[in-house]
Amino acid sequence: MDKIKAYAIKLLNEAGITVNGNNPWDIKVHNDELFREALLKKNLALGEGYMQGWWDCQAIDQFICKILKAKLNEKIKENWREIIYLIPSIIFNKQNKSGAKEVAERHYNLGNELFENFLDPYMQYSCAYFLNTEDLAQAQINKMELICRKLELKKGDKVLDIGCGWGGLAKYMVEKYGCNVVGINISEKQIEYAKKFCKGLPVEIINTDYRDIKGVFDKIVSVGMFEHVGPKNYRTYMKTVYNCLKDDGIFLLHTIGSNESEYTCDPWIDKYIFPNGTLPSISQIAKAAEELFVIEDLHNMGPHYDKTLLCWNRNFQENWNRIKHLYDETFKRMWEYYLLSSAGGFRARHIQLWQIVMTKEGRTQPYNLRG
Repeated sequence: MDKIKAYAIKLLNEAGITVNGNNPWDIKVHNDELFREALLKKNLALGEGYMQGWWDCQAIDQFICKILKAKLNEKIKENWREIIYLIPSIIFNKQNKSGAKEVAERHYNLGNELFENFLDPYMQYSCAYFLNTEDLAQAQINKMELICRKLELKKGDKVLDIGCGWGGLAKYMVEKYGCNVVGINISEKQIEYAKKFCKGLPVEIINTDYRDIKGVFDKIVSVGMFEHVGPKNYRTYMKTVYNCLKDDGIFLLHTIGSNESEYTCDPWIDKYIFPNGTLPSISQIAKAAEELFVIEDLHNMGPHYDKTLLCWNRNFQENWNRIKHLYDETFKRMWEYYLLSSAGGFRARHIQLWQIVMTKEGRTQPYNLRG
């Protein structure tokens, strides 16, 4: 164990991290077993170790950012555990219809009270746009307004919202632009909330898989859902959107993305947060859209997600006493590790957030970007 600990400490020192040091990004280790586990399982062990109280850190986001910038994850050689972990994703379609329902059950159905206590009033569970503001609620309005302008929304447009969440974007589009919206979702908790949130508005919330969408729409938007589609289904997804979009329509895809084409999400995120999730690369998105769509605009908003996650964590900590009767301390540590480690990932530019605007090939009028 002494040699393993010494090697782990050496790696951390290369990233400017001192074990039991005094900087906000230094970690306090309470169980030396963490060193062996982290060398074997990387972030899976770090996340599980934090959940179990094996270590603490004043600034997890800074700690993770330093690890990623120093590329410590690449310095630790791939091992048989990771290879075995990859095999199911390579062979099987983990995001088929039954697999897609798993993330709805295990994440989005955790309880609306949880999300109400760290999200903004529109319940936007995706990257905000901090243009001329540091306020989360305003930044989320900025994000929705940006999407509406990029879609060139106008009164009377029939809009499809794929993965409509709690209905916040649908509500905004209807109230501000006079659209008619069909939102689809497979999370029962979100659907229940969205129907109440949009009651009395021309918004129809439907419980259906994206592969079963019917109808034709002027505009289509998908925010924070493509991460659950999976590489084996990217082409099917794009064909579905193509078939549902009018010839002169506009499609906006808002998704977290990876710098590399990978088959699996981070093992800890996959196990505890978003089962069966995968981050697409630009090349994968472009390949899936080939011969179907023209990519009109690509906007990287990654740095704004760092700020968004920090706001969510601050709200979560401030409101924990309101919901702690529903969850235990292990859940609290899991959730804060999820939010802050993700913030570190965006800050290190290890992961990205893209808004991609597409139109059909042969569209007669040029796309007029007003975003």
